[in-house]
Amino acid sequence: MSTEELPERESMEFDVVIVGAGPSGLTAAIRLKQLNADLNIVVVEKGSEVGAHILSGAVIDPAALDKLIPDWRTDDDCPLKTQVQVDKFFWMTESGAISLPAFAMPPLMDNHHCYIGSLGNVCRWLSRKAEALGVEIYPGFAATEVLYDEQGAVRGIATGDMGIGKDGKPKASFTRGMELLGKYTLFAEGARGSLSKQLIAKFALDAKSEPAKFGIGLKEVWQIDPAKHQKGLIQHSFGWPLDMKTGGGSFLYHYDDNLVAVGFVVHLNYDDPYLSPFDEFQRFKTHPSIRGVFEGGKRLAYGARAITEGGYQSVPRLSFAGGVLIGCAAGFVNVPRIKGVHNAMGSAMLAAEHVNAALAAGRANDELVEYENAWRSSPVGEDLFKVRNVKPLWSKFGTVLGVVLGGFDMWCNTLGFSLFGTQSHAKPDRATLDPAKAHQPKPAMKPDGKLTFDRLSSVFLSNTNHEEDQPVHLKVADMALQKSSEHDIYAGPSNRYCPAGVYEWVEDGTSPRFVINAQNCVHCKTCDVKDPNGNITWVPPEGGGGPNYEAM
Repeated sequence: MSTEELPERESMEFDVVIVGAGPSGLTAAIRLKQLNADLNIVVVEKGSEVGAHILSGAVIDPAALDKLIPDWRTDDDCPLKTQVQVDKFFWMTESGAISLPAFAMPPLMDNHHCYIGSLGNVCRWLSRKAEALGVEIYPGFAATEVLYDEQGAVRGIATGDMGIGKDGKPKASFTRGMELLGKYTLFAEGARGSLSKQLIAKFALDAKSEPAKFGIGLKEVWQIDPAKHQKGLIQHSFGWPLDMKTGGGSFLYHYDDNLVAVGFVVHLNYDDPYLSPFDEFQRFKTHPSIRGVFEGGKRLAYGARAITEGGYQSVPRLSFAGGVLIGCAAGFVNVPRIKGVHNAMGSAMLAAEHVNAALAAGRANDELVEYENAWRSSPVGEDLFKVRNVKPLWSKFGTVLGVVLGGFDMWCNTLGFSLFGTQSHAKPDRATLDPAKAHQPKPAMKPDGKLTFDRLSSVFLSNTNHEEDQPVHLKVADMALQKSSEHDIYAGPSNRYCPAGVYEWVEDGTSPRFVINAQNCVHCKTCDVKDPNGNITWVPPEGGGGPNYEAM
C-alpha cells in the first residue's frame, strides 16, 4: 500500500480540541470544565505520557494556580512542596562569584512567594485533575496536521500515522491517524510548536509583531550530599563562562529530598558559530563556587528545550478563524524572571473563558478576537509589559551595560514609566551568526564523567527513544545549501548548538557529509531556530517518540 492509497481517517467530534498537555493545555481544559461541565474536550499529547516532554527550571509563581485550583496547597497529591526561602543573584567571574544586593533588584524579581519543583510532575497532577472532570487525554499521539474547512477556518487537527518506514511506505504495523474535530482548537504546543509555526505563517499572525526570539535551556537534576542541601535556596547568575556579548545565565534550585536542579540558558541570538551551549553548561559546573555542591552527588536526569524570549513585542496575533494560541506557543515567558508557567496558565484561563462564552452564544469555528483584544490588559500582558526592554537592551549593549539598563528600566516600569519606550529585537536568531572566519574555534570541554559529561551519556539519562524505522523528523530543505553555507561559511554550528549530538559533519574523502542522528533528538527545536539559513525544520516524529523525562 502506497501513501497515495491510504484509507480515510476516522474522525471524532468535540466541542474543544487542545494540542499539547503542558501547563497551558491542561489549564485550559480544566478551566473550560469548571465553566461548563458538559463540554466535550480532548487533549492530544505527543509525549508517551503526560509530562514526558516537559522541561522547566522550575521556580513557579503560583498566581495563576491560585486562581485555577485555590486549595492546591492543601492537596497532598500536588507535587509543589518547597517554597523559596533564600533568593540569591551572582555576577560570575572565572574564579569568583560576586553577590548582588537584594535591595537593588526590582520588586517583581522577588521569588520568596514562589515554589520549586518539577513542572513535569505538576502537569501529571493537572492531568489527573482534568480527567477527574471528564477531559479526554490522548498521550502518545502527535498532532501533525491542521485541518481546515472550506472557508479556511481551522476545524481541528489530525494525528500522525503510525508505522511508516524510513522509505516513506506503510509497514505491516501501519495505523492511520485520527481526525479530531472541534468547534474551537487551542494550540498549546510550547516554544516553536510545529503546527503553531504553520498557523503563524498561514494567517500572518506575526505581521505586526517583532521577530520571535529564543534561548536554549539545558538542565540536570542531581541528588546531593544532605549536608550540602539547603532546601528552598535558589540562585541565579550571569557572566562567566559566557563572554560579555553573549546573553544567558544559570540557575541552581534546592528542593524536595536533597535534590538540586542546575541549569544553563544561552540566548540564541549569539554570534559565534563555535559556541557550544552544552559545553558552556558543563564548564559552568566547574566554577569554584559551584563544583563543591555536586561533589559526592549523583546526576539523575538531563534535558534541553528551546525557550521563548521575545516577550511583549514578539507575541503574535493570538486568534484566527477556528482557534487560538496559548502558553509558550504564543511566547509568554518573562525573561528576567526566568518564568513562564504562570503566564502560560494565565493565558489558558483567559482563552478558556472566551471560548466558553463563544460556545454559549452558539458560535463555532470563527475568530475569537475577544481573546486577542483582552490579553494585553490581563495579568499576562501587564507582567510582560514591565520587562519588555530587558532582552533587547541586553542584546544591544552587552551583558554589563545591558543588564544595568534593563534593571533600571524595570525599576522605572514599577513606577509606571519607561525612558526607553519599547525597544526592537531587530532580527531573528538565525540571522545573528557571524561567518566562522570572524571567530576562533574553542577548545572542546573534556568531560570527567563525575561532574562534567558528554552529550551521549546525557541523552541516555533523558530516556530518549524513537522507532528507528521511520522517516527522519528533522527535514533539511536543501542539502547543497547546508554544505555551501552551514558547513563552508559557518563551520557547521549544528554540531555545537544541538545539545543531543544529533548533527555531524563527517569528513568522507574530499566531500563532507551531513549526518542526522535523529534517534538522539530530545525535541528541543534549537535547530529549527538557529540554522543560519532556516534550512532545518523540526516536525513531530511518530507519536510517543522523544525524551521520557521522569521529573523535569
